[in-house]
Amino acid sequence: MFTILLIAGLGVVLAVAVGLALRLRQEAADRDGEDLEGRFGPEYDRTLVRRGGDVRTTRRELRTRLKRYAQLRVAPLHRAAREHYLARWSALEEDFSAEPGRALDAAEALLTELAAERGYPAEAPFEDLAAALSVHHARRVHGYRRVHEAARTAHAEHRAPQDARAALLAAGALFDSLLNARASVSAPPPRRAAGAVRPRVS
Repeated sequence: MFTILLIAGLGVVLAVAVGLALRLRQEAADRDGEDLEGRFGPEYDRTLVRRGGDVRTTRRELRTRLKRYAQLRVAPLHRAAREHYLARWSALEEDFSAEPGRALDAAEALLTELAAERGYPAEAPFEDLAAALSVHHARRVHGYRRVHEAARTAHAEHRAPQDARAALLAAGALFDSLLNARASVSAPPPRRAAGAVRPRVS
């Protein structure tokens, strides 16, 4: 009788332990999911849709991005270079009304170039660069995708898409974010002062 009671007691303890372990594991997974949603914001939702609503696959993809790009060192941007980028962005905005397709191409190219100067893997395929940007600019990276898609549509249909201006505005938000991102390392002393502010598309 004692042996039976002992076995039964051990079975109960084991069942409770397994249940507790599963509960703790689920709570940890829930916290992880909440952390990812909080960090990636709309990028989490976009990835979830692209993955057909598969939460586990979505979280695995975003964790992989973090592991790969979270430690990326953001390079400093000299003030002279900052002025140069501001002038080029202002020029493409002014060009938009007359040549929207060309302006979209210029915006995508400028974002890619600026990302490279800030330390992102610009030689990588588009989606890889977008993934890297999403880790540090999760709430702005959609601007890169929107201007990329708008430029492709403009080439395919030989006209600017209806959302071309909205795409350029979204790209401008990422441009500002990249331009003003704090560097991971100190920059050398600036060569000259700069006080330009990028004009906005009206």
